[in-house]
Amino acid sequence: MGRLENFKANVRRAYEASRASVRARREQEERERRLAEQPLPVAEPEHVHHSTSSRDDADVPYGLRIGAAWGWRFLVLGFALYYLLQLLGRVSLVIVPLLIALLLAALLGPAVRLLKRWNVHSSLATAIVVVTGLGAVVGTLWLVISQFLDGLPKLIDQGTAGVKQIPAWLKTGPLHLTDQQLDNLIKQFTDMINANKDALTTGVLTTATTLIEVLSGLFLVMFSLFFFLRDGRSIWRFLLRLLPKNAREPLDRAGVAGWSSLGSYVRATVLVAFIDAVGIGIALFVLGVPLALPLAALVFLGAFIPIVGATLSGAVAVLVALVANGWVKALLVLAAVIAVQQIEGHLLQPLIMGRAVAIHPLAVIIGIAAGVSLAGIIGALIAVPLIAVFNTAIRQLAGDRVPTSGEVAAVAVQPAAGPENPPT
Repeated sequence: MGRLENFKANVRRAYEASRASVRARREQEERERRLAEQPLPVAEPEHVHHSTSSRDDADVPYGLRIGAAWGWRFLVLGFALYYLLQLLGRVSLVIVPLLIALLLAALLGPAVRLLKRWNVHSSLATAIVVVTGLGAVVGTLWLVISQFLDGLPKLIDQGTAGVKQIPAWLKTGPLHLTDQQLDNLIKQFTDMINANKDALTTGVLTTATTLIEVLSGLFLVMFSLFFFLRDGRSIWRFLLRLLPKNAREPLDRAGVAGWSSLGSYVRATVLVAFIDAVGIGIALFVLGVPLALPLAALVFLGAFIPIVGATLSGAVAVLVALVANGWVKALLVLAAVIAVQQIEGHLLQPLIMGRAVAIHPLAVIIGIAAGVSLAGIIGALIAVPLIAVFNTAIRQLAGDRVPTSGEVAAVAVQPAAGPENPPT
């Protein structure tokens, strides 16, 4: 009986083993059939960057792709800026007076706010400030022009005497010119004037047209100035309502910061220009240079164009001193101009302007050059204030910008600042 049970157990195990091998073989065949029915995998392109979307892009070097992406964006921005400047150039007779009115509004705004705090009506306070400012400008111009007309005959006489000494200096000086050479120079100068007679006549007509444009521009400046001073905040809020809601609050803060910077810049520039004019005017008066007051006024106006304006107005003062008083007085005036400019550059500008409107000298020079090429003297006058406003506004926007998720993650993985990791 025991042998029969053992035989049955062996037969059962052999049968189960054969069934298991059959099942295994069938499963293997089924897997092979399924693999045969599946499509072949597509080979991925080698060296494909996450910024590419096709095999063609993958074949282009990464640096070239990035350069091309920057390049066409710069081209689009360049074309947009070019046509924007073209549009502004066509309406410059409107844009320039509005910009000048903004500068004056930034200068006179504190006076209007002071009168409002004294319970003066808004329109009356604005009218008082505008009329007072206009009266101060007209009175100053009248004083300067009267002094200029009084001293002009003497300057002409002195200049004529100096011009008469030029031929003798050309003969006896280092050039040692002969009478024939002097006659040839005079003849060439006369021929040049006759050849450009038409251009000079056209220039006179152009000057008359420019005078009409200046008068109309002055009217627009005064009209705009009144409403900028009275309704400036309301105008700004109206412009903000034209923008998307999410952009209104950040741009409002940036605009307020830029306007504050503009006001600080204009008031500081007026103070620096006044100090320059007083210093150089005292030097001209002490040295006995004619037209001291008009020249001081010219220095005051020139100081509104940083770096360049003070240099040019000082050069005019030196030239007048050379014609009227000789080279010794001219050198003394030059020394006074240089001294005043050094005091301005190293003491007044850092102390009065402050860090709120600090602009790098390279940005000032580039801005003035661009302003002159686009709008002449007016462009040089408004270039630096615009740079100051945009500098402050952009820094305000950059400070308000919400960091991206990538920047947040980068900050999160940085080690905490401590004795071994001091903040940089």
